[in-house]
Amino acid sequence: MGSWVGSLAGSLLAVERIAEQAVEKSSGGLFDLDATLPVMAIQFLLLVAILNVTFFKPLTQAIDERDSYIRGSLAEAKERLSKSEGLVRQYGQELAAARKAAQETLLHAQAEANKLRNQQIAAAMAEGQAKVDAAKAEIEQQRQATAVALNAEVEALSQQILRKLLGDLVNA
Repeated sequence: MGSWVGSLAGSLLAVERIAEQAVEKSSGGLFDLDATLPVMAIQFLLLVAILNVTFFKPLTQAIDERDSYIRGSLAEAKERLSKSEGLVRQYGQELAAARKAAQETLLHAQAEANKLRNQQIAAAMAEGQAKVDAAKAEIEQQRQATAVALNAEVEALSQQILRKLLGDLVNA
């Protein structure tokens, strides 16, 4: 590469000398269309060719590499985004199922607790009713015993009253 750059530089110098000679010969008008125009065009084209080899190709290559890197990163990011959205949907469904299962478990536990509470209330009420019935029976038994005792006492008192009032007539 160094050899053709050197030959290119040599040809540029030769073209420049020709252009200087042409300028010295020209009359110096505003738009002289003598040999300097083709020499300048050749110099411009050579400069563009040199810049293309040394600057533009590496620059466009770097830009293309960067573009492909960005496109690859963007595609990878879109893929990761779609995977994460899928995971979010999956976890949302699993969470909803877990919440539903927890709600069902809670309702089942509440039903069991209500059933147990109702059983305990019924047992307590039956026990209370049995105690009330036992107390009523005991009271009735005591009433009857008291009534028998009172009747016996009333009978004894009646006998005493009759004896005192009637005296010996009742004994006979």
